[in-house]
Amino acid sequence: MQLYPIESGNFKLDGGAMFGVVPKSLWQRTNPADANNMIDIAARCLLIEDGNRLILIDTGMGDKQNDKFFGYYYLWGTDSIDNSLKQLGFHRDDITDVFMTHLHFDHCGGSVQWNKDRTAYEPAFKNAHFWSNKEHWQWATQPNNREKASFLTENILPMQESGQLKFTGIAEDRLLKNSELGFDIFFADGHTDKQMIPLIKYKDKTIAFMADLLPTVGHLPLPFVMGYDTRPLLTLDEKELFLNKAADENFYLFLEHDAHNQIITVKHTEKGVRLDKTYTTQDIFTN
Repeated sequence: MQLYPIESGNFKLDGGAMFGVVPKSLWQRTNPADANNMIDIAARCLLIEDGNRLILIDTGMGDKQNDKFFGYYYLWGTDSIDNSLKQLGFHRDDITDVFMTHLHFDHCGGSVQWNKDRTAYEPAFKNAHFWSNKEHWQWATQPNNREKASFLTENILPMQESGQLKFTGIAEDRLLKNSELGFDIFFADGHTDKQMIPLIKYKDKTIAFMADLLPTVGHLPLPFVMGYDTRPLLTLDEKELFLNKAADENFYLFLEHDAHNQIITVKHTEKGVRLDKTYTTQDIFTN
């Protein structure tokens, strides 16, 4: 097995929204804001090469919305999925599976693209299965008013209409062992219903793709919960459970949204679970 980071493009989000009720005087220590109160956000995806399978976890925003839409998110940098794949000697047609942690636009938007004539949408990975789960799919296709703006029909339904959509199993005890894609999945409901956190066995390590359970290093303290979360008190419980397990078992936490920290480990302290060490993906994936 080989693992590769795939940088799909960077953007900015309001710092207050990213940290909920936490005062700016606290969160700006780890996530400094610009004059518009916006903080740097990455969309760092993960590619797994395992035998004949090439599995891409999350796909970023994509590029099919209009300039007005992207104007809200202050895109920056030159990264893209195509460029990242090309640097590794791959093409999007090589991808066999696209695993979506959840269906918010910044995690699955790159899964669907315009067709050549810009008359309809089509899967952006023509040879891939697209993986979600039945409960989250229903949540996303029949959205509540709180999340409706994050679940965009054009990002979601073409995967089903193409016949390429598949569902993982669901674990009642939160942890699905050895899923159909070969890795364990931790289910978390605080951010959105049935978000999936992959736990990948890589050599002697466990790599946890943190998605929106832990967006950045700055979100390590339990009360530092995003304003976007639908059930913040549940997020508190899920973070505590997961971070304690991560500290106990020395997980390597792959941070999808932290523009400046790629992988971290955590440790127990008197103040709770806190940062232990930071790593680049090159430190972990090439050793």
